[in-house]
Amino acid sequence: MNSSPAASTVYLKPGELSIATSPTRVSTVLGSCVSLTLYCRRLSVGAICHAILPYGKKEASFRHVDSCIRYMLKRFDEQGIGRREIEVKLFGGADMLTGPSGRTTSLSVGQQNVDAALLMVEKEGLQLAASNVRGSQGRRIHFYTHTGEVLLKRFGTSSLQTGQSHDDEN
Repeated sequence: MNSSPAASTVYLKPGELSIATSPTRVSTVLGSCVSLTLYCRRLSVGAICHAILPYGKKEASFRHVDSCIRYMLKRFDEQGIGRREIEVKLFGGADMLTGPSGRTTSLSVGQQNVDAALLMVEKEGLQLAASNVRGSQGRRIHFYTHTGEVLLKRFGTSSLQTGQSHDDEN
């Protein structure tokens, strides 16, 4: 684990985005929202969003998955970071509201957010390095912008996990 203390700490609220060129630990809590992290090892640049809804207008705020990804990639493009240099990780998208049977009755916002993120990742020619998505539990994540490492804790569990492998719950 390479989670050395970062120079600064940021708490990311829903509808916010952070791009850091200096060591920063960015923390956020996710339910049906998703966070996508982008990391370039060559420049030690990291970006993370906390998107609430899947799609919005192109000029929309950081509330939408598609707008966040486009904005972060534009900033990476401006720094000369190629798509093959970007490590991508995706978290969140839980089904927080269920019906009486314990199952959602339609495609939940969490599922829509995950699907939108996966579609954008594919459309932009990116490769997903790790994910921890869906399920029924919220998550707290800590993203270290200078290493690309993500530490994750699911609510209702006592262990801290690293976001290094695919863990797609259905």
